[in-house]
Amino acid sequence: MKNLLLSLSLLVFAPLLTFAQEGGQTYIEGEDYELITPPVRTANPDKIEVVEFFWYGCHHCYNFEPIVAAWKKTLADDVVFRGSPAIWNAAMELHARTYYTAEVLGVLDKMNPILFQAMNVDGKKLATEEEIRALFVANGVAAEDFTKAFESFGVKNQVTQAGARARAAKITGTPAIMVDGKYHVSTRKAGGHAEVLKVADFLIEKERVARAAK
Repeated sequence: MKNLLLSLSLLVFAPLLTFAQEGGQTYIEGEDYELITPPVRTANPDKIEVVEFFWYGCHHCYNFEPIVAAWKKTLADDVVFRGSPAIWNAAMELHARTYYTAEVLGVLDKMNPILFQAMNVDGKKLATEEEIRALFVANGVAAEDFTKAFESFGVKNQVTQAGARARAAKITGTPAIMVDGKYHVSTRKAGGHAEVLKVADFLIEKERVARAAK
């Protein structure tokens, strides 16, 4: 009888033990990350969505960018990553339009590091559409293509959605990570840039296990 109970216990708890072993350190809600209530709707419910909230003028985001860029390459096929500009004022809204303009034009991977460097290293404020256009033109984008995308309804709508997303996730600082619309990880809670991604990995696996159990 004891052997039977032991066998049943192992069957029940084996997946949890495997998760704990594979995930390494366990992180605690309220201490290392926050639960988002109610959850934020994700773009694709078939994927585990990871969102990075950032601002081009944030020096912490500038330092985080190469770390998160390398981390993105390690994500499994069931995970999708996307950036989401934080918007608290008119300048940040302008930079959010810049981000989505680069995305629409298909030059986001090229322009992202250039925009971060412009604001954090080169001392540019990118405070006007004209200044931003000049930076795009200097990097191979036609002025008319930039203006068309920058002024488009699609880009403006994306900016509106980004603002709503950050408010729903209760984002108060950058950089920050949201995992599957349910969990908010900040550098303040996690303890640093590398730690943010360790917590994110833990939460991705947590969500993966939860989905598999359904």
